[in-house]
Amino acid sequence: MENNLNYKQWHDKETGSFHVRTNVYFSQCDKNKQLSLNELLRITSDIAVEDYRQQGMSREVLLQNGYAILVSRCSFRIHSMPRENDRIEIVTREERPEPLQLMRAYEILDENGTSLVSGSSSWLVVDLSTRRILPTKKFTMRNPTEFTGEHDCLPVSKIIVPENIEQIDARTIRRSDIDANGHTNNSRYGAFISDALGDILDKTQISDFRINYSKEAMLGEKLNIYSSYDEASKKILLVGKTDSATSFESEIFLK
Repeated sequence: MENNLNYKQWHDKETGSFHVRTNVYFSQCDKNKQLSLNELLRITSDIAVEDYRQQGMSREVLLQNGYAILVSRCSFRIHSMPRENDRIEIVTREERPEPLQLMRAYEILDENGTSLVSGSSSWLVVDLSTRRILPTKKFTMRNPTEFTGEHDCLPVSKIIVPENIEQIDARTIRRSDIDANGHTNNSRYGAFISDALGDILDKTQISDFRINYSKEAMLGEKLNIYSSYDEASKKILLVGKTDSATSFESEIFLK
């Protein structure tokens, strides 16, 4: 990166990647001055949405064509969590789609080009006329790529929930949790997880973070959060459930 404050965005036509240079601000960080989990989810989903918008597929255009694209699963390997006032470059690119999921890769780099976070996500295309998931081959608003890179993170696969989970928290979904899709914004689940774990995350570092979004939590619903800990793998599993369904499953691996 240049030494001046050149916070720009651009598409690399050769690689098909979208780049955003920015700063890590105080309000994005937790008490340890590190990027919070909810901000990690927010900035990576925002860059994916912006990538599509600059290619002519804004949320409004998608809506006019009868589509919504919703994040389904995310996985991140955290080499070194970005910190307050770090200048970072966020890079994303769409990859070869699965039959029912759009696939996307991420990299967060420091100002010297060193990888801080590597990630991958999957997204669902919803046909708004039927409210059903659309096979990706029928989503014809862009030419899909055949590129698939190597991912330095855990796969965005289904998270298996063990039987020995115990409730550790409960909260009611409030207005500030809801986005323009009418349900809890995906980034808010990172805050729910952090709140449920309390000071556990203050005492250690995260090596990997995965989350599956199962069913949206709606305004006024009570979200009960359950957890279990696997000592051998240093893995914390968390599950959020409303009265009607499981809302999310997540895994955090500690260093």
